[in-house]
Amino acid sequence: MSTRRRAILERLAALEDGLVVSCQAGEGNPLAGSHTMALMARAAELGGARGLRVNGVADIGAVLRASELPVIGINKVDYEDSAVRITPTVRDAEAILATGVPFVALDATARPRPRGEALVAIVDAIHARGALALGDLATEDDLAGALEAGVDAVGTTLSGYTVESARDDDEPDFALLRWLVRHSPVPVFAEGRIWTPGQAVEALRLGASFVVVGTAITNPMAITSRFV
Repeated sequence: MSTRRRAILERLAALEDGLVVSCQAGEGNPLAGSHTMALMARAAELGGARGLRVNGVADIGAVLRASELPVIGINKVDYEDSAVRITPTVRDAEAILATGVPFVALDATARPRPRGEALVAIVDAIHARGALALGDLATEDDLAGALEAGVDAVGTTLSGYTVESARDDDEPDFALLRWLVRHSPVPVFAEGRIWTPGQAVEALRLGASFVVVGTAITNPMAITSRFV
């Protein structure tokens, strides 16, 4: 095992076999705001979360001040020339890296990025600041490009949310998880459409290094809608 590979695994060890809670609230959600996200993060920490996934400079900064858990930072930005919106450019990555966040997640699909930027350039920018790059994938075809760009871990985050991976059900993509665990030389995390503790446990049983859950824990508006 290379020195770099060992160092990556040591840094990810804090999340191993644990739950990462995604604390996000978008436009139109009454809970949107850095103060609320910080409270949500603290509640997740007290509940036993191993880490947090947070969007945007302001929210990441507030959460880092409120919680001692490691934070996976993302920066959702919309561009007219690309469907990629999770940390889509070097500039977007550098904005959240300035907070000191240890992990940055980014869309690592094969889709074209804004202004034709290359995935490897964003990953290099993340590594240059001493952070790890976690690649959000949608399909099996995304793995090769993500690995070539140098991501440190990959996840199932975008399965069902891209044209290439669109489907009718609202279930976790365990088939993609199984395939990634079998074929990926870097750690694999499970994320996307995980609604129950049982599904989270199943993801770990299938080999996920850790599980990320957002809506089912931190979005009461969406949870209420499912009940209704």
